[in-house]
Amino acid sequence: MIDFGDVCAGDPAADLAAAWNLLPDGAADRFHAAYQPAPDAATLRRARGWAAGQALGGILIGEAGVRGRPGGKATWGPPAHAALRRLTATAHR
Repeated sequence: MIDFGDVCAGDPAADLAAAWNLLPDGAADRFHAAYQPAPDAATLRRARGWAAGQALGGILIGEAGVRGRPGGKATWGPPAHAALRRLTATAHR
């Protein structure tokens, strides 16, 4: 993964969070297994936190869109809910 906005800066957990938010069910484990250098357990826990925060933000923006509030985007809700379901389904790890 190349994140041109943050090349060589910051915590890799922020980038690893994208696997839960952007990839389909079951793909996050494969993504994390292929990621180099291999993330340790603490980094993956932080990534989960980043992903949960992003998903919750997406849910709020989606709900605002459904209700016609300024800045809301109704299309953000369904993928954000799916990301949160992926996170909770694998929370035991």
